[in-house]
Amino acid sequence: MKKWWKEAVVYQIYTKSFCDSNGDGIGDLRGIMEKLDYIQSLGVDVLWLNPIYRSPDVDNGYDIADYQDIDPRYGTLEDFKALLDAVHSRGMRLIMDMVLNHTSDEHWWFQESKKSKDNPYRDYYIWRPGKDGKEPNNWGNYFYEGRGSAWEYDEATGEYYLHNYSRKMPDLNWDNPRLKDDMCQMMRWWLDMGVDGFRMDAINRLVKPKGLPDSPNPPTPPVGIYGYVVDRTMCANRPGIHELLHELNERVFSRYDIMVVGETGNVDAAIAIDYVKEERREIDMVFHFEIAKNPVLVNAQQFKEIQRRWYHVVEQHGWITQYLSNHDTPRQVSRFGNDGEYRYESAAMLALLMHTHPGTVYVYQGEELGMTNVDFPSIEDYNEKYTVGKYHTMVESGVDPKEALDSLKMMSRDNVRTPMQWNDRDQAGFTTGKPWLRVNPNYTRINAAEEETAEKSVLRFYRQLISMRKAHPIMAYGTYRQILEDDPELIIYLREWEGERWLVVCNFYGNTRRLPEEAAALLADGANAPQTEAGGKNAPQTEAGGENAPELLLCNYETGERETIRPYEARIYRL
Repeated sequence: MKKWWKEAVVYQIYTKSFCDSNGDGIGDLRGIMEKLDYIQSLGVDVLWLNPIYRSPDVDNGYDIADYQDIDPRYGTLEDFKALLDAVHSRGMRLIMDMVLNHTSDEHWWFQESKKSKDNPYRDYYIWRPGKDGKEPNNWGNYFYEGRGSAWEYDEATGEYYLHNYSRKMPDLNWDNPRLKDDMCQMMRWWLDMGVDGFRMDAINRLVKPKGLPDSPNPPTPPVGIYGYVVDRTMCANRPGIHELLHELNERVFSRYDIMVVGETGNVDAAIAIDYVKEERREIDMVFHFEIAKNPVLVNAQQFKEIQRRWYHVVEQHGWITQYLSNHDTPRQVSRFGNDGEYRYESAAMLALLMHTHPGTVYVYQGEELGMTNVDFPSIEDYNEKYTVGKYHTMVESGVDPKEALDSLKMMSRDNVRTPMQWNDRDQAGFTTGKPWLRVNPNYTRINAAEEETAEKSVLRFYRQLISMRKAHPIMAYGTYRQILEDDPELIIYLREWEGERWLVVCNFYGNTRRLPEEAAALLADGANAPQTEAGGKNAPQTEAGGENAPELLLCNYETGERETIRPYEARIYRL
């Protein structure tokens, strides 16, 4: 079934790092408004804002103190309404990050909850007495705080509260009907204002296991460069989660023309179908971590195997997402490409790969410029809780500080949270003050102003891909079949839709390959391919060989023979 959100390209904005309009070093809503011309020029359909609610900012806004107010660092509620109107007036939509698993401990619900065991808000959170003089169970928190326990003792009432994340972020109790009513009312309040949907944080963790039993895999003590390991499965995909999401759909989501995408750790394709299958009426699509947050994905063959499994979700009338970067992952050109010699080629190849695979495409701010990871020299330069917490745990266990930092740099979330690189002026044009997080030092050569004029422009390549997606429904709805599934370097696949047939060829690595026979046979109708210029500036051309010859629609190299696939080369042919 066709839906607007299936055809959409979503542009993710980490407001804190996007554009600062008042010089305080923190991006804000007025800064986004200043850049709407740029965002619209990309051709994207939807803006997704990371949390902008009132928050003490323990976890960059995911610790919400007030669900119905804007944090003063980002602006006011009136600023948000003005931004929403401006986005809609340009024919785009806006979705918000919604955190339902936990709040800040500064939320007034929790402040009430702490006052006494019989407070009306006590049961909005998960409180338990200790067991055998210890915590209620052996669960560990995900922030590596306090040697790992997911429980924090409250002396005033003599009980512990659950926090799967920071001790400053207590988990909510979704077994409480009053909490459920308040949450539904709050979400409808935003949607009635005109918001076009939600990205739901940790959505598959809302329901906890009955009785809160011990984990069979308690947190391990610090070991080597890995720190300690926490069992994240105890609160994921538990019985009752689908009934809860269906209820939220009935009471909230289905009443509006919106999109709802869920962040779902500990989910594979076989589990995901139960969340996104159309007839189940829960949520529209999920983010999974099998590619973007997979620290051991090493070759194209693994990438293809993951994509095959997730395409089965589409075949079963569900929907999926395509992304390689977001606020929780490394920069994709550094993680999967080559951010040095082949930065343009590999950034363009990865973009083409995402935009031509089935699913809704998500572009994270700066990705379209080919922004890269950072290499800060000291842990003092890092801000993100996982990185800092894990570093100190490792050093306390005896790991060399340099070894500890080097082991964490690639996957640190600060890689994608450095300020947006707008130009080569002071602080990359992000702010006139001191930025909340250091700017990547390479901003003088990698920035939006430079990409507007560069001969090899990642930015122009993204614009062309997004424009093609609007013009060609095959990119959203076409069937998907891989060619040469076992090739460890090349990713080749067919897309077909209503009589149109495309062949996509991508070299996932920095070597040169011959076009495999199976792919060459599909192109055998024509002679050597005339190539488009870098950045895709030229119109598509038909190869010699007659009206049925393949047509090269896009390539990230200027010239070359069809039979030779160069480092990180990517092509789209219409057959």
